[in-house]
Amino acid sequence: MKNEKPQDTRAVQEQTAPTVQPANRRASAHQQVIKLVQLALLTAVVLVLQFTGVGIKLPIPGTTNISLVLIPIALGAMLLGPAAGAFLGFVFGAVVYVTGGVMHMDFFTGFLFDNHPVITAGICLIKSTLAGFLGGWVYRVVRGKNTLLAVFLAAGIVPLVNTGVFVIGCLCILDTIEALMAAAGIAGQTAVYFIFIGCAGLNFVCEFAVNMILSPALERILRIVGRKIRK
Repeated sequence: MKNEKPQDTRAVQEQTAPTVQPANRRASAHQQVIKLVQLALLTAVVLVLQFTGVGIKLPIPGTTNISLVLIPIALGAMLLGPAAGAFLGFVFGAVVYVTGGVMHMDFFTGFLFDNHPVITAGICLIKSTLAGFLGGWVYRVVRGKNTLLAVFLAAGIVPLVNTGVFVIGCLCILDTIEALMAAAGIAGQTAVYFIFIGCAGLNFVCEFAVNMILSPALERILRIVGRKIRK
């Protein structure tokens, strides 16, 4: 009789294990599919916003348009993680480089491409890719302590890093920025002032404000929708 109990225990384990593990695998696979669908949708939003040129145009000569593409990048970074944020940022940067630089659909990017194609590629790709990655990383680190704070930090870091890398890149090619200003007929400003105020200053303030207002609200909505889908 003493030898029967271990056999019964093993029998029970053998019966329960095959039913639990496939269920866990199915749930994990379902979650992965949902994440891939979310990433695909956010990628489509990035492409549509960039290709259609949806944004806020400032009525000030020499300033660049305020892009709304940073919102889906921030959302992807918060919902899907740093890797997804970096991917969305890379897609955004690649589209900017190809359309604005290679195809010359944007005067500013096209001018930089003609003079420094490699540096322009670095600026376009690094700034948004790094912004998406750091936004997701900060959100993941802070989320365990304060979810609301994590959302606002991630929403703010994305435009901050995107603009910061852009400024650093432009400072490395001041001679080209001066030539661009001359070609655009922008006078009475130094190249440094033009970069910090004309190109980055007003745009950053507006993009930062838009991200801080819309990203947290949209993140909340998407999480609620995600819970409904999982059910």
